[in-house]
Amino acid sequence: MAKDIDWGSLDFSYRETDYSYVSMYKDGKWDEGKLTGDHTVTMSECACVLQYSQSCFEGLKAYTTEDGRIVCFRPDLNAQRMADSARRLEMPPFPEDRFVDAVREVVKANIDWVPPYGSGATLYIRPYMFGYNSVIGVKPADEYMFRILVTPVGPYFKGGAKPVVVRIPDFDRAAPHGTGGIKAGLNYAMSLHPIMEAHREGFNENMYLDPATRTKVEETGGANIIFIKDHGKTLVTPKSDSILPSITRRSICWIAENMLGMKVEHRPVLFSEVPEMEEMGLCGTAAVISPVGQINDHGRIINIPSGMDEMGPTTKKLYDTLTGIQMGRIKAPEGWIFEV
Repeated sequence: MAKDIDWGSLDFSYRETDYSYVSMYKDGKWDEGKLTGDHTVTMSECACVLQYSQSCFEGLKAYTTEDGRIVCFRPDLNAQRMADSARRLEMPPFPEDRFVDAVREVVKANIDWVPPYGSGATLYIRPYMFGYNSVIGVKPADEYMFRILVTPVGPYFKGGAKPVVVRIPDFDRAAPHGTGGIKAGLNYAMSLHPIMEAHREGFNENMYLDPATRTKVEETGGANIIFIKDHGKTLVTPKSDSILPSITRRSICWIAENMLGMKVEHRPVLFSEVPEMEEMGLCGTAAVISPVGQINDHGRIINIPSGMDEMGPTTKKLYDTLTGIQMGRIKAPEGWIFEV
């Protein structure tokens, strides 16, 4: 039976549910894994993750569709990206097929926590992995814990996605040839000071430029960037080895090209090109697309023509199509929807 929750009033924060999923890596192999009602983690004070931040994570959602099915959106790509992150951090990848099965298992076990269709809420799914055993010299751990927690969340933006103001910070998001292209916890740790500084100055997010030349657009602290130009006919997304390969962004690009008949350019984008763009959005799992209305570059203001009142028309079309696919209102491309 569904939980007695005012789904429409949920914010985007953690609430403990019935079960999490846990699997341990020891003696060179992963164990069978299991559901657990214990939401605490006990480990050595010298655990590798506490000393050297050896950890990575993913984020995806479970939805109730219009016809009452419970589904996830492209979890195979999360499995693949987490395996890539693990390899870069010298961690043993959790098998991709088992990742998808574990997502299904933990969502099924918490089925009463999946918000109903039309509530605006979803079940957020957070798989994560970390170095578990004690390590004092700088080296990878020998034992790892893989877990999945789930928690019901409301929409990332209450009252709709109003255009935000972003700034160009004096910080870099990732080093050239660094870990910007994987979902490592350490990437987000370094973004905390810049984002809090941005908030203190009245901005919603930081828009990072490439660390080598500071002339090209990369991404924000937690989202890929998309631009619209040519009277809504072209979608442009920045390309760089330092950018996390967003599953939402890749899906938006496919929709633009194959469903909306747009031209898609995935290429390096010079910051000097941005004033020519008609619409701009930040895309990721949590918000899907958050429109940008203004960029502040150390006092120089760049106004995006779509403005500060609402999401631009082409961005809105992309948003409506993607969320329509996720919620079952629009027929999904083959393999995109994973039924629980």
